[in-house]
Amino acid sequence: MKQIHKILIANRGEIACRIIRTAKRMGIHTVAVYSEIDHDSLHVSHADEAYCIGHSELSETYLNISKIIEVALKAGAGAIHPGYGFLAENPLFVKACHDAGIIFIGPDAGAMKVMGNKIEARDFAKKINIPITQGITGPAKELIASAPKIGFPVLLKAAAGGGGKGMRIVHEATELEEAIESTARQAKAWFGDETVYIEKYIEEPRHIEVQILGDTHGNVIHLFERECSIQRRYQKIIEESPSPTLSPEVRRKMCEAAVRIGKEAGYTSAGTIEFLVDKHLDFYFLEMNTRIQVEHPVTEMVTGIDIVEEQILIASGHSIRIKQEDVRQKGHAIECRIYAEDPSNNFRPSPGKMSLYKEPGIPGTRIDTGIIAGTEIKSSFDPMICKLVVWGENREEASRIMVSALQDYIIHGIKTNISFLITLLQSEAFVSNAISTRFCDEHLQGLIAGMEAEKEKFPLYVPLAGYLMASLTNSLSAGSGHAGVWQQIGYWRNLMKIVLKSDDREIAVRISREGKNIFIFEIQGEPFHCNIDSWENNRMAFTINGHDHVVFVSEDKGDHAWVNAGGFLYSMHRADLLTETVSSSSFDALGLEGGHITSPMPGKVTRINVKEGEEVKKGKVMLIIEAMKMENMISAPSDGIVRKVNVKLNQMVETSTALVDVEKDEG
Repeated sequence: MKQIHKILIANRGEIACRIIRTAKRMGIHTVAVYSEIDHDSLHVSHADEAYCIGHSELSETYLNISKIIEVALKAGAGAIHPGYGFLAENPLFVKACHDAGIIFIGPDAGAMKVMGNKIEARDFAKKINIPITQGITGPAKELIASAPKIGFPVLLKAAAGGGGKGMRIVHEATELEEAIESTARQAKAWFGDETVYIEKYIEEPRHIEVQILGDTHGNVIHLFERECSIQRRYQKIIEESPSPTLSPEVRRKMCEAAVRIGKEAGYTSAGTIEFLVDKHLDFYFLEMNTRIQVEHPVTEMVTGIDIVEEQILIASGHSIRIKQEDVRQKGHAIECRIYAEDPSNNFRPSPGKMSLYKEPGIPGTRIDTGIIAGTEIKSSFDPMICKLVVWGENREEASRIMVSALQDYIIHGIKTNISFLITLLQSEAFVSNAISTRFCDEHLQGLIAGMEAEKEKFPLYVPLAGYLMASLTNSLSAGSGHAGVWQQIGYWRNLMKIVLKSDDREIAVRISREGKNIFIFEIQGEPFHCNIDSWENNRMAFTINGHDHVVFVSEDKGDHAWVNAGGFLYSMHRADLLTETVSSSSFDALGLEGGHITSPMPGKVTRINVKEGEEVKKGKVMLIIEAMKMENMISAPSDGIVRKVNVKLNQMVETSTALVDVEKDEG
């Protein structure tokens, strides 16, 4: 046995914080590494020691093997935990750890090489008679020629990767070449290996995975399954355990197959065997993730087993402490991934600084996060804010608790998927388990329409009144750099009228103040008598016409505010507020001569498809900006001529950066 006294976590964010939490409980000291842009991150402050390893480029920081090993030796860390992503499935990192005499908390390089590569893992599964879908790999020309033999639709994947990076469905042969090129490009960027493979796409598939643990003494057990069928852009957003889909017999067979894969591969540490399940409950091996998974908390919630603790003990040489017959699934757990993104805009990432962050106060919830109030969500990393996990006696109870927790999760200043998740969990399809990995693609517009319809039903006068009272009592204006017109001219008007913009609606409100905390708002000819009961920590309790209400209100350094009311988020803006500085907003300048094309978000230029003097047609992809693990296609909004390309390949750009100057074709 090797006693581990100090662990370096070669990761960031919520998974680094989660590993630190278990290590500290075990009496193990922790070491964090971070890039300069992460200096104020939670994992840095939670660790016993922290070392900066570079500015921002992933290749210089979290993917820099030599720097991480150097810090581990300097800090005297006897072991390294890679978390997930970054170096977690890189055999070269495992070898570097072993060469330096450092314990790698994960599988050995041999098992990782076989099972971490999708192509080799499929070949391995086929040899031991685990069912797999038909697939091919090879050079692009060979893939294009062979794909029709499998039959469309097909699924493209990065051979060395995971997390849905570059993954896409191709329905027709004419789409294949461009799709292969894009997948290879992303595979190279994220995993250092541009190899692509194609497999047959199963219609109406379920994504169900089995958690396994293996030790160095030949023991392998499973911790049952998780259902991860609710996905967007091939990344999971809701996971649950147990799966509501499997019959006891299929569950037994699938778990046995997962254990057999682990034993045959000589696998050690925590790993996940992923399967696709068709509508007949036939299952097919998909891939193995040779690391801890993002969604491991749902398994911990129903089994009571700390998977990170087991990883550390296994790496120390201990045998698995748990016998297979002692592992039980108790109750039902659901995990929702909270993302900084806009579901109404194809889940476009929404980086930025939060003006308010309040975690839900529902008892029994688990929140794995790497942020606190005031944290800026950076475009350099995945847009996940946290993992919210709840437990109930059954699926219905767990779903109900999750909806309550989401409604109590307050995030202002950026867009999130919270309202979308609430709508999804309450949808008839989810409640009846009529889902597949295509659920979000097929139901997206209906879910968004439902989300907007529910918000429309909620009385708008509630958030309007809450915001106005917060603003008019100077609680928000203090220190924000602006003041109301009546404050600047030095007196209060007992009766006044202002124009308020809420989301995309302009509303005229006549205001009468009856006392310090008593107001009458006339909205669309109807009076609302309002009285503030309490107002602290951005939470306002008040009455409207004698009925109790609670809202959360915040404001940024400019003149925009956000209000949570009834589980919905509203953007607010008072037209009468005067700001010290006025920032120009983005506009579509292609209607003007020499118009600028800007990026929808901060990111890196990964491809430039046009040159100066080139004629472009509407819809042509001119550049590709990579931000928050997503490729953003910058297309020409109309026909025109490229007058100037203002950026270079691999350049970091902001939303204000003029990428390309294009003169609109007036013909």
